[in-house]
Amino acid sequence: MPKTDSLSLDVGMHRAQRLVVQADKLLTCDGRDLKRLIAAALAWLNTNFESVNALNVFPVPDGDTGTNMLLTMQAAYKEIERKDEAHVGRVAHAIAHGALMGARGNSGVILSQIWRGFARGLNDLPTFAAPDFARAMREATDTAYRGVVKPVEGTILTVSKDAAVAAEVAAADSDDLRYALERVVLACHESVAKTPDLLPVLKQAGVVDAGGMGFALVLEGMLRFVQGLPLDTAPLTHIKPLDLEAVGAAMEAVEPGQDWEVVVDFKPQGELDLRDFYGKLETIGTSIQVGAGDDVYRVHVHLPKEKRQEPIELAETLGTVVNVHMENLLAQMDDRLAQSKAAEPAVQMAAGQIVAVVVSPGTGLDRIFRASASAVSIVSGGQTMNPSTADILAAFDDLPTDKAVILPNNKNIQLAAQLAAQQATEAGKHVHVIPTRTVPQGLAAMLSFDPDGDLASVAEAMTRRITDVETGEVTTATRTVELDGVAVSEGQIIGLHNGKLACAAESPDAAVIALLGQMNAADRELLTLFYGNGLSRAQAEATAAAVGAQYARLQVEVYEGGQPHYHYIFSLE
Repeated sequence: MPKTDSLSLDVGMHRAQRLVVQADKLLTCDGRDLKRLIAAALAWLNTNFESVNALNVFPVPDGDTGTNMLLTMQAAYKEIERKDEAHVGRVAHAIAHGALMGARGNSGVILSQIWRGFARGLNDLPTFAAPDFARAMREATDTAYRGVVKPVEGTILTVSKDAAVAAEVAAADSDDLRYALERVVLACHESVAKTPDLLPVLKQAGVVDAGGMGFALVLEGMLRFVQGLPLDTAPLTHIKPLDLEAVGAAMEAVEPGQDWEVVVDFKPQGELDLRDFYGKLETIGTSIQVGAGDDVYRVHVHLPKEKRQEPIELAETLGTVVNVHMENLLAQMDDRLAQSKAAEPAVQMAAGQIVAVVVSPGTGLDRIFRASASAVSIVSGGQTMNPSTADILAAFDDLPTDKAVILPNNKNIQLAAQLAAQQATEAGKHVHVIPTRTVPQGLAAMLSFDPDGDLASVAEAMTRRITDVETGEVTTATRTVELDGVAVSEGQIIGLHNGKLACAAESPDAAVIALLGQMNAADRELLTLFYGNGLSRAQAEATAAAVGAQYARLQVEVYEGGQPHYHYIFSLE
């Protein structure tokens, strides 16, 4: 799980905190003060985000709410971490930009819009006082509500609204910003406690809203800083484990058609008509959020499997798509419940063993990697969802070992893996990056993984294994191009051999057959097909049967990969 540095132990933070605590009143806040408050909010959320994850049941778990909010706050703070800016408006806008670019999931998108509205409320102010803070909180709430097509009460939106009201009342009573924060945080927790009364699914599951709790913790971290309280203690309240039967009953009340999540970042051509855009999105799916940056819009929508491409196509009619992420929410829900029932830690290892940090693009592939050996820590990522250096470091930061091998399994993740290894080495750990560029290479390398072996020898053996397999990938062309002697049209099915464009076809199964022909499959023994991107097992088995009919000597195995974007990833041995 992601972890931040222990901001609460920073000497500069301690010194600033003492000065704040000694002040009778806090009358103004400048850019440097706001930076410290954001650092405190991030540190406190880092301390408590697992408790927020434990609440994550509404509407369909599309990732861990606490983790998503933490990653969003990390991105927000990273934008100002190295700035020494006194102008509070400029700092606020930098926070908003970082939050938008780092937003993950429903909660992250809404949190980014809260920060965007907060920045608008401060705008050109060099400092803010209690009345300015109240106006910024009001604008934060209004912006967040505008970012949701159908706002749902009993969520982070409600908590934000109640916080804004409390800020306005506090500003009328006192000019002390510390007092304002106290009233706002109290109002947040009271609002969170009431969320089950506003949202029946929460009452059925026996929990409060996770996003609302996460937002309350963000503001509480700021308050703890100005009160001189620690930011790295245990959670304030005990979060009881989820009742699986209650969750199951609650899930029956979830709105149908939310089985897939699609997130699209695009740069619009000209001014965007948000009302018309919302109307079109409503015909596609539900749980819609639109996050607005300076020149980029982030669209988040839940929808049926057969409509997964429609938000992308809509965005392309309005501008240039720069990033896409898709995820099967119900598959993730099944994984969450299965893991809860098993009550097993994510990484099974003994102290001092080598841990394999594996980047995996799908839930099915996660299971396969975990089953391949003990001491495996999974980092979710792949095409269009490259994990950061921090994501990779977090995968083994708290494990009882100082030895790791990292398998990036994607050429676009190798640099981040190398940076993670460098940072871990500087911290006294021993890390090797296995230069895997594809998932099949990663699976082949894992055949030589020995958690009890000598690190250098294990890394060398794993690296040699990479050449044992050929990789095939089948996906959809995103643009018209002629590359490596192959001409393809946008929307056409294409096949890649070891990452190189090799063929174009009219269907995924035809692309598999064409690829195998170029990969000399007649001389090979084993084909392992991993299906994903919405394909069913029946479709994958039909493709396997077609392969078997053409290559009688080739043994074919079929597994669910669960990867987005790629219909098939396969290894040929």
